[in-house]
Amino acid sequence: MCSHSDNPHVLCPHCDLLVALPPLEYGQKATCPRCKSLLTARWQEPRKRPVGYALSALFMLLLANMFPFVNMNVKGLSSEVTLIQIPQVLVDDNYASIASLFMVVVQLIPAFCMLAIILLCAPVRLPGRWNNRIGWVLFHLKAWCMVEIFLAGVLVSFVKLIAYGEVGIGTSFIPYVLFCLLQVRAFQCTDRFWLWRQVAPAPAVGQPLRVGQSGLSQGLRSCQCCMAILPVQQHICPRCSSKGYARKQHSLQWTMALLITSLMLYIPANMLPIMITQALGTKITSTIMAGVVLLWSEGSYPVAMVIFVASIMVPSLKMLAIAWLCWDARGQKKVDRERLHVVYEVVEFVGRWSMIDVFVIAVLSALVRMGQLMSIYPDIGALLFALVVILTMFSAITFDSRLIWDRSGTFASRELRDDGK
Repeated sequence: MCSHSDNPHVLCPHCDLLVALPPLEYGQKATCPRCKSLLTARWQEPRKRPVGYALSALFMLLLANMFPFVNMNVKGLSSEVTLIQIPQVLVDDNYASIASLFMVVVQLIPAFCMLAIILLCAPVRLPGRWNNRIGWVLFHLKAWCMVEIFLAGVLVSFVKLIAYGEVGIGTSFIPYVLFCLLQVRAFQCTDRFWLWRQVAPAPAVGQPLRVGQSGLSQGLRSCQCCMAILPVQQHICPRCSSKGYARKQHSLQWTMALLITSLMLYIPANMLPIMITQALGTKITSTIMAGVVLLWSEGSYPVAMVIFVASIMVPSLKMLAIAWLCWDARGQKKVDRERLHVVYEVVEFVGRWSMIDVFVIAVLSALVRMGQLMSIYPDIGALLFALVVILTMFSAITFDSRLIWDRSGTFASRELRDDGK
């Protein structure tokens, strides 16, 4: 079994700096001295902890799908819904796309990630190719687990529904909250650097390493999947079998294309209704901004601010920030790289929280079904807004943050850079 000191060098996947890892005690972590990104951490019992948390999370998810999730009572009429009924109602309303999104990011991907952690960390003998594929999928899907965002959407839904009747939690609500907490803890205890070294030893580097310089200037690249140090010309990683380059191919072009597409959808997503409320035979349509105004007028100031920030400010600022990063990556001006990197990390983290409004609509549509008295349905704006969030997330993923730092250190030759791109 490998220890933390067997191969003490790592190329930072965010800024491409070659770092010599010091020996770590239990509970310590190593961060990049340039961009402050986490490189690795040393946990006590690194196999048992992730497996225990992941198993417990899966058990809680099973319980959460067996019983009612939330309920509502309006003038003697009651309604309750289970987690599995939420996508079923959306499908009945001809919104299978939103239903599929809900199932994928709220249940299927989180469940798969927990299962993947168990298979990789538990003493289970799997073919090497299986370990490679499972590990690749795990670390690529991690950003698409939106359990905590869904729970925040449920709480916002409660605030909106309190004005109409009594709202309560069902038997499965607490297990799902526990699933959310256990899932987060399982991810925290699963160290990517350590885990890949248990799957297979890192390939040997056949040249001297110069700590404190970029990998590109030394003809090296970092495998974006398993963090192995490889020659730039070696596009297939011998450890995880993933394909890569010194820099993501056509990173700026893909980022700008996705950004422009999301901007084109963002305008109609804010102008078209996202939700239809039918009360006593009268249909009322509402846009995102109309929902914020309604919450503010009813005195729900914190919730109104949450929706306004998550659904209006965050997407707008995120698109501006990504455009700024792309512009800087092509320029030659001297700027504060550390500040730009912080901007990128914030953009990457907060962008997914814009999905909260979509989850609010999903919960309201599934729970409020009381005939002519009151019913809520999703509308086309919800689908467009979900697409905006997904596209902006992809634009942040396709942007190569190492481009921020390429002009701040030693450079490789133009031929080497061209080969990497």
